[in-house]
Amino acid sequence: MKRSMMKKLIKSIAVTSLLGVFLVGCGSTTKKADDSAKGESGKYIIACDAKFAPFSFEENGTYKGIDVELLDAISKEEGFKYELKPMDFNGIIPGLTSNQLDGAIAGISITDERKEVLDFSNEYFDSGLSIFVSTNNTTINGEKDLQGKTVAVKKGTAGEKYALDNAEKLGLDVKHFEDSPSMCLAVQNGNTDFALEDYPVIAYKIKLDNPKVLKLAGDKVTTVNYGFAVAKGKNKELLDKFNEGLKKIKENGEYDKIVNQYVG
Repeated sequence: MKRSMMKKLIKSIAVTSLLGVFLVGCGSTTKKADDSAKGESGKYIIACDAKFAPFSFEENGTYKGIDVELLDAISKEEGFKYELKPMDFNGIIPGLTSNQLDGAIAGISITDERKEVLDFSNEYFDSGLSIFVSTNNTTINGEKDLQGKTVAVKKGTAGEKYALDNAEKLGLDVKHFEDSPSMCLAVQNGNTDFALEDYPVIAYKIKLDNPKVLKLAGDKVTTVNYGFAVAKGKNKELLDKFNEGLKKIKENGEYDKIVNQYVG
């Protein structure tokens, strides 16, 4: 091969290699700037609590409940697609902050502490924290009777926070569980004296139980609101769509229709 042709070939290879590096760099920058966890399908990845009736629970292989059905109605109003990801509540906030999830609707109480790492929608449900005990428990009738007792709580929840915040003052022995059914079973079997759960969740379970094995004890100990959540500073578009869709389904009656079939 002639020297002049060899020089041209080497120059061409060098330019092509440089262009390849440039394009790879551009691609990396684009991905880094993308806030969303959306996959190739373009669907938002949105978590719900896998075991949190009446807000989200599996029945005959399909998830249903207040959270699941509100999300579905809102997505139809706003025209966005999503992939529902049921999971333990304890993993939802880490999933949001690590960008593995785009959003979550999981009975997440709106608190100042959570606002440090999450952005919330407008409140979509008024809730509160309740004490419940086994039906044969006659010693706990409210917050005034909790001194020195053993309490079951679900990890990462408002109930856990309340128990830990009051553990020293009330002499509580706090037992941690991954989900609501495990917590309820601990109370039912007498392994803990009482448990703390969001009022609509435990009220719904007690309503369905036959025979009755659990009961509420006294008034709610806190009042909180649930919100749809995204990681702080991310997925503002999804948050705006949720708020707008929520407003629409409240106005057209779909919100009341969904909620009232569970806690009406």
